[in-house]
Amino acid sequence: MKMWNGFLINLQFFTVFPIRRQLPMEKDYLNKAVQTFPLLGILLGVIYAAVLYALLEWTPFSPLAAAFIIWLLTIISTGGLHLDGWIDASDAYFSYRDIQKRLEIMKDPRTGAFGVLSVIVLLSCRMFFLYEIVENIKPWSYILIVMMPFLGKSAMGLMLTKVLLAKNEGLAYFFQEAAGKTSTNLYPVYLLLPGLVFLSTNLTIFYLYMALLAVFILFLLFLKRKIVSWFGGITGDVVGASVEGVELILWMTIWLLHYFVTA
Repeated sequence: MKMWNGFLINLQFFTVFPIRRQLPMEKDYLNKAVQTFPLLGILLGVIYAAVLYALLEWTPFSPLAAAFIIWLLTIISTGGLHLDGWIDASDAYFSYRDIQKRLEIMKDPRTGAFGVLSVIVLLSCRMFFLYEIVENIKPWSYILIVMMPFLGKSAMGLMLTKVLLAKNEGLAYFFQEAAGKTSTNLYPVYLLLPGLVFLSTNLTIFYLYMALLAVFILFLLFLKRKIVSWFGGITGDVVGASVEGVELILWMTIWLLHYFVTA
C-alpha cells in the first residue's frame, strides 16, 4: 500500500494525471515515491510508444505530424515541470556569476534571455531527434522510447539522493531529507532487469539497451561532478534541468543508433 501511495505521489507531483485525493506525505511514503520514480518513467514511456505506434499504424498522419504529437505529449504529460527547472538553471549558469548569485537567480521568478534561448534549443533538438526517429522507425525503436523516460526518471532519483544539496530548502531538500539515501537501493535492479529480459529474448535490443545505459551512466557521472562546481549542489531547478539534459542526450543516442544499427 505504501508503494502504491508513493507511486500516486509521483503522478500527482510530476505529471498532469488527475489524482484528486489527499495523499500521505510522511517519510515512509516519500521514500516509496523515490523508489518508484523509474516506474513512473516506464508508464510515460509506454504511453509515448503506444501513442506513436497508433499514430503510425492506424491513422493517415505523416511521420512529421506523428513526431510533433509525441513532442507535444512529452511536454504536456509532465506539465512542463522539468522545463521550468531547465530555464531557471540556464539563466543561472549563463550568468557566469559565483555560486551564491546563481542560486539567487534561480529563485527569481522572472525569465531571462538565456533561459528562453536554452529552452528553444532544447525543444528544437528534441523535435529534430523525434522526427528523424519516426522517419526511420524500426521495431526496436518503440522499446528504446519506453526506456528513455525510464532512465530519465531514474536519473531524477539518483540526483536527489546522491548529490549534495545546494541549500536547505525547496523541493530537492524536501525529498532528500524525507526519502533518505537508501531509497534508490532498488535502482540497480530496475536498471539491470530490462537488460536481462532483452538478453534472453532479443540480442539486438539487448545491445541497444546496453548502449543507452552506458550513455546514461557516463552522462550522470559527468553531471554529478559538474553540478557541485556549477551550483554548489542540487536544487529542485537543478534536478529538473538534469532530467531534461539526460533525456535529451538519450533522445540523441536513440537517433544516432538508427543510423548505425540496421537490424
